Amino acid sequence: MTNEATNVTTGQVRLSYVHLFQPHANQPGQEPKYSTTILIPKTDGATMQRINAAIEAAAQKGVSGVWKGARPPQLKTPVWDGDGVRQNGEPFGPECKGHWVLTASSKQQQAVVDLNMNPIINQTEVYSGMYARVNINFFAYSSNGNRGVGAGLGPVQKLADGEPLGGRISAEQAFGGNGGGVGYAPAPQGYDQNPPQQYGQQPPVAPPAYSPQQGYGQQPPAQPGYGQAPGQYGQPQQGYGQQPAQPPQIDPITGKPLNGGIWGI
Repeated sequence: MTNEATNVTTGQVRLSYVHLFQPHANQPGQEPKYSTTILIPKTDGATMQRINAAIEAAAQKGVSGVWKGARPPQLKTPVWDGDGVRQNGEPFGPECKGHWVLTASSKQQQAVVDLNMNPIINQTEVYSGMYARVNINFFAYSSNGNRGVGAGLGPVQKLADGEPLGGRISAEQAFGGNGGGVGYAPAPQGYDQNPPQQYGQQPPVAPPAYSPQQGYGQQPPAQPGYGQAPGQYGQPQQGYGQQPAQPPQIDPITGKPLNGGIWGI
């Protein structure tokens, strides 16, 4: 660790507006930089004590350097009260409540490592809302009539995951463990409804109806045709296509039934 008076490594802080792998410009025309907003818990007095000392050391360098011997009467610093309002008068977001807020940036990309000091390759592991330690170097500046102390971004060490900020959600939250219920369930079969018929399969034949007079599975008797008189009780029904029985012919001479012979014999 550096012993430079203007250099501070924080305790555990939370990161917001993370741009550590790709440079970002806040406004059109600005030079893109690697940056992140750092949320320092107000309960971490040790970190804030070191930051205030580093800001004062940077201001003293500014008096003998870029400020040319004159300290600004109202020294602008990069630290803001998260329980107050932004520079534009708007309140900070709810994630800033109970924190000191500052933004650090750099023209060069800084190292981002894990707990074991291994470089983080998977960029999705670094996001707004995670917890980290950040190295910051404070410096005096004088630009376009503005004089103050800024915060330069140094290496970042990720300590733990946190609730993502800015609407970022995981795949499990988006789709659920079973695909989010997307799909179509088969329609429930109704009472006495036949199951779906396979392609090329003959439809099932419905069983014959049952009646008390007719046995189950027995074919019903043929109904008499239109204009046909119903058969007498005990007389067999006439089959389909069968000629009706003719009464025997009587020989007018002998008075006996004619059995295919010649009349009178």
